[in-house]
Amino acid sequence: MTQSLVSADSLTAALNDLVDRVPGAEFAVVLSPDGLLLGASRDVDDELAAQLSSMVAGLEALGMAATRVCVGGALRQVVVQMSRAFLFVATTRNGAILTVRIGGDAEVGDMAYEVALFVGQAERHLPVYLEPASMATNGGPGAGDRRR
Repeated sequence: MTQSLVSADSLTAALNDLVDRVPGAEFAVVLSPDGLLLGASRDVDDELAAQLSSMVAGLEALGMAATRVCVGGALRQVVVQMSRAFLFVATTRNGAILTVRIGGDAEVGDMAYEVALFVGQAERHLPVYLEPASMATNGGPGAGDRRR
């Protein structure tokens, strides 16, 4: 089996395709586990990307804390409902974080499906991020949970 090369162009194309497929989708970005921008759909400027990076890192941390306190299993996604929009934040099996915004009138179920589909196929477009060895060996909070 040959390993496919991950490129920024293929990730951008995949994010643009995600936004184009779902009516009402406004933008999509992918961040590394430490919050660095890996790729963005069209119309995401540097300022928006920076704001999303810090905000999504906070949402992801809050979601991870909820999994520990509520013992509800691994974090799959965080959905923020606003009066005029929804924000979906989902962690891929390879550790990256997908964030998609849709308008408030869009079909939430369609976006939830598309986010799950993208997350399931993320290895096509994204590198794999490994957990720190200390987390994997000592079974620290969230050790291995993100990939199940």
